Amino acid sequence: MKQLIFVLLFAVGSISLNANDANCIAPQEVQVGDIFRIGDPDAPRYEHINFPRPNFIIKRGGVANYKGLPGNKVVVTAVEEKMDGTLVVKIKRADGGRFFGSHWEVSANLKGALDTGELLGI
Repeated sequence: MKQLIFVLLFAVGSISLNANDANCIAPQEVQVGDIFRIGDPDAPRYEHINFPRPNFIIKRGGVANYKGLPGNKVVVTAVEEKMDGTLVVKIKRADGGRFFGSHWEVSANLKGALDTGELLGI
């Protein structure tokens, strides 16, 4: 009887783990046109989304304010796999605006950005 209960609990646990994995986005399944949200970075600044440095933003007439980024929806415009196996995507704002008022598009290491919460699936 104890073995049956153990097997039953094991089956229920493995099913719930598989259900949680289905909600995650696999980096290999990302295509052009997919939509993500920008999240809050775990670190003091974004490590895996390659936003321009403040001096480049200011030179192009923008405002270097990183606080307004979280929550913005972005669209994948290009997907590229590097020689070392990392998946790099180019993203632009879904509303057609510019990042910081100066840059149309930025690149991001997809796996790192998803793992740290810098990019969130919708």
